[in-house]
Amino acid sequence: MEINDLTPAERRIWDAFPRGEGVDFRERPDDSSVDGAGWGPDRTVRAEVLRALLLGAGRAEEGRVAGLKVKGAKIVGKLDLRYAVVDHPIRLRDCWFERKPLLYGAQLRALVLGYSTLPGLTAATLRVDVVLRLSCCRITGPVRLQGARITGGLFLQGAVIGPSAGEDADEPALQLNHVDIGTDIIANDLTVHGQTRMNGATVGGQVNLNESRLFAPGGIALHAENLSVGSDLRGHRLEARGLVNLTGSRIPGQLHLSRAVFDNPDGVALRASSCVVGEVWLRQCETLRGGVNLRRSQFDMLHMQTETWPETIRIDGLTYRTLAPHLPAEERLPALEREESGYVPYAYEQLAAAYRTAGDEPAARTVLLAKLRRHRRTLPRPARLWGLLQDVTVGYGFRPLRAAGWLLALLLTGTIAFALAPPRPLKQGEAPDFNAVFYTIDLMLPIIGFGQESAYAPSGWYQWLSYLLIVTGWILATTTAAGVSRSLRRQ
Repeated sequence: MEINDLTPAERRIWDAFPRGEGVDFRERPDDSSVDGAGWGPDRTVRAEVLRALLLGAGRAEEGRVAGLKVKGAKIVGKLDLRYAVVDHPIRLRDCWFERKPLLYGAQLRALVLGYSTLPGLTAATLRVDVVLRLSCCRITGPVRLQGARITGGLFLQGAVIGPSAGEDADEPALQLNHVDIGTDIIANDLTVHGQTRMNGATVGGQVNLNESRLFAPGGIALHAENLSVGSDLRGHRLEARGLVNLTGSRIPGQLHLSRAVFDNPDGVALRASSCVVGEVWLRQCETLRGGVNLRRSQFDMLHMQTETWPETIRIDGLTYRTLAPHLPAEERLPALEREESGYVPYAYEQLAAAYRTAGDEPAARTVLLAKLRRHRRTLPRPARLWGLLQDVTVGYGFRPLRAAGWLLALLLTGTIAFALAPPRPLKQGEAPDFNAVFYTIDLMLPIIGFGQESAYAPSGWYQWLSYLLIVTGWILATTTAAGVSRSLRRQ
């Protein structure tokens, strides 16, 4: 590149580069790079000039840090820095790019393209020592950053990516799979038309997607399998049209999705199976439009209101220590009926354990009783009948006072009936004095004997009443023993 070949606009950049000074072509501070296609030659710079400067064509100036610092330029041609090693910071703010920059395999100090308009960015396996800023950019093609290594952070807040057209239409719009970010990904207020792919990404700090919009209707809005972050993944007021897939992710802090909108009515809206997460916040979210899959995941805390659960859920193997907000068990149980695979005993055991952790033992018993009732519906008819008897009499051992109520009612019935019409003695003169209360107890409780049953014989319908008391007593005794045994096993 000869200096005599430079236009006046390029000469300004050439002269400022050795001193690291900025060149501002904007007519007003609020100039938008979206209008850059119409900018004239006084703001037009050839990409080959910038490339030449970055690769050492310009003169050095002792005592100064050279750098490319340009605002409001129209960059024509292809900025090709593939495999280049650039020791100078690059700041091309509010610029309009005719063609997508090519940074595949490059090693850069810092790259700032904030508020610029680009037809795409190809930067797979890029290495950046300090920071990569794409804040508030308007990028109409795919952003290819797969395999990139950034020692500092990646900034995408306010950016709009896609929709892609032509041969790039089927590509994910934002490709961050297998990136390695030293600090954070700050992408709040990001808009992506197409898939955002973060499979296998490693982020030292947090991923911030607060108030972002990820649009891939009928497809995958966020594909982040095996994502690993150092602290949190934040998606407060996130809007996702399509599947959000976090399968296998590791998030030691918070997965914060409060007030988020998940919309994938023809499939799964949220898949977070086999994840390990500290706290999951789905607070004040609308009902998920689409299924939710949390199978085999481990959460320390799950904050989710009952109305957030969709019609179809998959929670087999889901483990959580605490569940918030604390609600009556009767409000939590209907969600377990929505399990796609049917009756899952572990889901009830896990919910009961969460109530025990919270110190709510009555709620835990209510959940386990609901589990046995649900299990009864899966049994053959004879077993269902025996289960129904246990439920009605003692609530499967969780309602022991119910048996006392039945016994008291039967005792009162038998006492009144036999007091009004005492049975005849079997042997005159040898029978003890008749006592209606203890005679009824003798009939109902097979393990207790007061000598009344063996001494007197009822007749007529009173005989049938005695048979009923005997059978009912045996049933109550058996079901009570079964309930107590079940309770002891749980202990």
